[in-house]
Amino acid sequence: MTLAGIIAGTAISLAAARSIENLLFDVSPYDPAVFALVSTSLLAMALLAALVPSWRATRIDPVRALRAD
Repeated sequence: MTLAGIIAGTAISLAAARSIENLLFDVSPYDPAVFALVSTSLLAMALLAALVPSWRATRIDPVRALRAD
C-alpha cells in the first residue's frame, strides 16, 4: 500500500511540478535526487511504523491470543 502511495504521489508531483516552477530558485522541479530521497524516506518510515507492531505480535503465544477471543 505504501508503494502504491509513493508511485501515485510521484506521478502527481511530476504533473504539478510545472505549476510551481517559477517559485523555485536555482532548483529544478524535476530533480531526481529529491524524488528518490523523499520516496526512500517515506518507505523507511512506513517500514519502521510497521516493525514495532509486527515485532510485538510475534511475541504473543497464538493459543493464548485465540483463547482471549
